Order: sequence, then C-alpha cells, then structure tokens
Amino acid sequence: MAPRSRVAPLTETAGHDLLRTGAALVTHADRGTVRVTGAERASWLQGLLSNDIEALTPGRGCYAAWLTPQGRMLTDAVVLAEDDTLTVTLPAPLVDALLRQLNAAIFAEDVLLTDESAEWRTLGVHGVRAAEVVARSLTGSRPSDAALTVEHLATWTEYTHAPLEPFGRIVGASPYGVPGFRLCVRADDADPWMSRLRLAGATLTPADELEFARIESGRPQFLVDMDADTIPLEAGIEDRAISFTKGCYVGQEVIVRIVHRGGGRVVRKLVGLVIDGECVPAARAGVKAEKGEIGRVTSSAWSPRLGAAVALAYVHRDSAEPGTAVRVACNGGEVAATVRAFPLA
Repeated sequence: MAPRSRVAPLTETAGHDLLRTGAALVTHADRGTVRVTGAERASWLQGLLSNDIEALTPGRGCYAAWLTPQGRMLTDAVVLAEDDTLTVTLPAPLVDALLRQLNAAIFAEDVLLTDESAEWRTLGVHGVRAAEVVARSLTGSRPSDAALTVEHLATWTEYTHAPLEPFGRIVGASPYGVPGFRLCVRADDADPWMSRLRLAGATLTPADELEFARIESGRPQFLVDMDADTIPLEAGIEDRAISFTKGCYVGQEVIVRIVHRGGGRVVRKLVGLVIDGECVPAARAGVKAEKGEIGRVTSSAWSPRLGAAVALAYVHRDSAEPGTAVRVACNGGEVAATVRAFPLA
C-alpha cells in the first residue's frame, strides 16, 4: 500500500523551537560503523570513494559516495581519519551487504575491515546552543574532554572530530542547517550520556520531528532521497561528496564526462518544494507541470517555520529552476507548489 498523505499539525513542533533557540537531543540509529585499519587503508579507500581520502589528517573527515562504474550510487559514506585508522559510517540497513562488497575489493592491499556497528550508539545534539550543551556535559571530565570548550567547539566545521575519554568520539554534524554534533559512545554508555546531555540542557526529541529542517536544508538521505539509481549530480551532493582534483576512483569517468562535456546537465534534479495549503504529500507522490508528470516526491514534512509543507522531489531539469510552479498529488487531489532554492526557510 502506498504511503498516505498527511495533514498539517495544529501546533508547532518542539524541534522548531529547539533548533532556533536551544538544543535537541536525538538518537541516530540510521548509520553503522566500519573500522578500516592497515598501512594501505587510505590509498585503498581513495580508489573506491569519490572524495579525497588521502588528504584527510587526524581529526578531519569528509562525506563521500561509493559509485558503480556507471556512476550510480552504491552508498554514501562519512569517513573520519584518526592516527592509525579510518572510521567509515554507512547506512545501517546496508552494512552487511556493503561489507561483503568491500572485502571483495581487497586484493593484496594491507587493509582490514571490522564491523563495529553493534558496539556504538550515536547521539546527536543539534541547535544554536549545541556547543554550549556539549561543553557543559563534559565539565568534570578527563583533561582531553575538558579541552572541548564552547569557544573551541564553535569553530568546528562539519566532520571535524575528537576523542571522548575513555571511549568514544565527538563529530561536527549539521544535517539540519544549524550547529550540531554527533557523539559516538559505547552502547553500554549511551544511557549515562543521554542523562548527562539532558542535565546539560538538551531536550530529547524524536528524529522525525526534525525532518522539516533536514528538508529545508536540502540534505538528502540515502535510502530515502538517494538509492542505487541515483547519480550524485542528480542529488546535488557534488560540492560535499566529490573531489574534482583527486586521482581515479570507481565511476569517475561518468562524473567527469557529465561535468566537463555535458555541462553538468542531468535529466533530473533534486529540488526543494514549498507546498500551498495544509496537505503534506506522501513519499512517491507525483509532481506535475504544464506538460504532465515531471517527477516524484522523496521526503516531506510540515514546516512550522514556513507554515507550509516542504518536500524534496526529483523533477525534470527543465522544471528545476527556483520559482517554477508545479502541482503535487496529495490526498487524492493536487495542490500547488513552488520550487525554491535551499535553504527553503
């Protein structure tokens, strides 16, 4: 049965207030963890992933894609560099299958892959007060944690990271368009850390209450807005996920051909929609222009900031310009919508 459309909530969500005025505490269960060790770990991943892995120094990280030879996505990935290891986070439902494929890609290289997904839990702190809350939660911790002051954390860019003692890691993360951090902690330590963060001022918030902010920021999620049919250029992630100066990687030829010979033109593009009325369209809802159907919705939510529904949708490139008027299927009818540049609010 197809997902049903929804009607706008009667009140603003707590997530709206927290992101703009405080700090939301979220449990992130959507990613698994694979540790990559061995002397050739960086050069091996360099040949697989689309971003420049060899350029990473300890404490730095990046977002990347793993592509097929045809340039379509097997997965997205976040890679964090430590002194003697690379930590790769992948979509949790795909970890087992991807790990088999990654192991099959090891030939004579000195590389070892270890699935550590079951050992870790990820807690997110997001909002304008995120740095303050995280720093306060570390008060009285060991010296290496205590060095993570509000002033220091406020300077972090996305994927900057540092260890949490005695076990764990804190990572800069901005999936909602506001400052934020993800704390990767031992599974046995997750509840104590939740308590520490709440005592420090964070408010526990269901992740789905923040979907509107992810959509407004134009941050597509793999298995939701991207899949095995997606070319990174269609999803608009090339600025974050692709290095155009590194050496060869799987799928590079297709990406380079589209960018340099085709002017970056792809048939469809992921766009943001602001929808009139109070109907929130379901995933896979059709999008139409004057000439007929031009695409499909992938994510949607009610935006308390705009007082309207927002959505991510793939549409034909001819209808992808901001300001383009479209219609979206919703509750058995159609509602008017407008393509808008990111951020939507």
